[in-house]
Amino acid sequence: MKILTNKLWCILSSRSFLASLLAINILGTIYGYIWYGSQLEDTKPIFLIFVPDSPTATLFFSIAIIGWLFGKHYRMFEVLALVTLVKYGLWAVVMNLLTLNELGSIGWVGWMLIGSHFLMAVQGVLYIPMYDFKPIHLVLTAIWTLHNDFIDYVYEQMPRYSMLNEYMNEIGYFTFWLSIASLLFAIFVMKKRLLVAQNNN
Repeated sequence: MKILTNKLWCILSSRSFLASLLAINILGTIYGYIWYGSQLEDTKPIFLIFVPDSPTATLFFSIAIIGWLFGKHYRMFEVLALVTLVKYGLWAVVMNLLTLNELGSIGWVGWMLIGSHFLMAVQGVLYIPMYDFKPIHLVLTAIWTLHNDFIDYVYEQMPRYSMLNEYMNEIGYFTFWLSIASLLFAIFVMKKRLLVAQNNN
């Protein structure tokens, strides 16, 4: 099992695989911003940065990958990527499943969104060995993440799922705790890395 895990990691951490993953995430980021086009057109400039959650998460991850390809750690983007990939990846899966429950069907686009967003969360977790962020980066990420929730559900800048409008209070509550869970997961990742580093010294 350990041999298999080591072989898998050799593939995941290879420059060729990272370069391919970077290309996929850049394309996904562009597609995501286009997807939000109509909502962004109706958004006040002060809120623009907070609206396209998922493509911004993949943008953070793309920047982190660029750092790894050049042997560097863009620590702020690493922790932002981890937290937002897990949070918005799982969030979108849940929202689309709720939509399926409401409408009875979501078509191939809905299933594509479920699959792609689930893989967002998966890639964030798979690259745990690469992250090297510090407590200060985690604190700033917590501020960003919770402030984004505040903007979304107080100023109503959340992604549009019109068929779920009557559940916005419940969705906002769920999103807040998903943010907390994602941040706690990042704390676990950071502590685990520090523990490994201490044991190696």
